[in-house]
Amino acid sequence: QVQLVQAGGGLVQAGGSLRLSCAASGRIFRINVMGWYRQTPGKQRELVARITSGGTTNYADSMKGRFTISRDNAKNTVYLQMSSLKPEDTAVYYCNADLELSSAEGNEYRYWGQGTQVTVSS
Repeated sequence: QVQLVQAGGGLVQAGGSLRLSCAASGRIFRINVMGWYRQTPGKQRELVARITSGGTTNYADSMKGRFTISRDNAKNTVYLQMSSLKPEDTAVYYCNADLELSSAEGNEYRYWGQGTQVTVSS
């Protein structure tokens, strides 16, 4: 059983910072890409940032320069450092991981964290 457990989030004033973390555990052979998405009521879940096992990152345009994604492969953990937060960053943030369960199988599966609320007050 694979689990992604998120930590962090909460309430912050505009201009402030927050750090989210997401740790994967269970029967995992290899984690390829880890990422963060966010969702607000009535809208589709949108990409925030992604990072490969080799450290290559990509960000949604509105997050570039303000958010930083990183990962610790030894801990199967991905982080999202959010700075210069704006009220429009208010959302539920979800982590995900594209991973392989075994070397023999070769299939990749996507798992999601439980979500965490980030609220930015003006």
